[in-house]
Amino acid sequence: MDSLRPRRIVVVTEGGRHIWGIINAIAAQFGPPTVILEQPESKWALLRRRARHQGWISVAGQIGTMLIIRTSKVLYAHRLAGISAEISLDTTPPPRERTIEVPSANSPEFLAALQRINPEVVFLAGCRLLKRETLASISCPVLNYHAGIAPKYRGMNGGYWALASGDRRNFGTTVHLVDTGVDTGAVLQQARGKPSKGDTIATYALTQAAFSRDICTRAIDDALAGPLAPVDTGLPSRQWYHPTLWFYLWTGLTRGIW
Repeated sequence: MDSLRPRRIVVVTEGGRHIWGIINAIAAQFGPPTVILEQPESKWALLRRRARHQGWISVAGQIGTMLIIRTSKVLYAHRLAGISAEISLDTTPPPRERTIEVPSANSPEFLAALQRINPEVVFLAGCRLLKRETLASISCPVLNYHAGIAPKYRGMNGGYWALASGDRRNFGTTVHLVDTGVDTGAVLQQARGKPSKGDTIATYALTQAAFSRDICTRAIDDALAGPLAPVDTGLPSRQWYHPTLWFYLWTGLTRGIW
């Protein structure tokens, strides 16, 4: 890395405590990135899309778990801050002068911002799926941070599903190239770790972010340096969603996996 000049790195995200931790690690390594903050996708639109594939009974169960996660984050905000301190994860939001707000990562405003910045790397971390035409408009490498071991735990709550599946060795994260699928791009870096004492589905992402900072900065450094070399994980591929409320309660009560 050329330490004499800041690199033109863009991070695209909906935000969140664990994402700020990743962004601060990137800033420490390369200088402050530009953060493009998109508005969250409508939960109703997301759930309707899921219902077409899974049915409303499963989706209703997922809504119950989503409400538990959201409520836990509000009620235990102090505890989440404590976890961040315990794992040395700086979750300070980026400065406003380094943040650009757009309606969506697929909006004209997003593409106009990229045109102005002319980034060397675009790094996605907790944002919606890029459409084919959006991805085709970006000329630099586009990477994604995924809180799960891909492709085995694509989609939502990868850390939780590894634990719930009895696969603790794959409690981890992935940085991969972005294609038009859900976490299906070629894998660049992976990290594996262990959940912290007292972790739940509402806090796994913080723990995962803490042990994943290095793979994020390494992947970006590789993208800045030249051709990327994806790795073959040899893992099966499956997309996961939020657990249904009844499955979540069952695994919690019978196996202590919350």
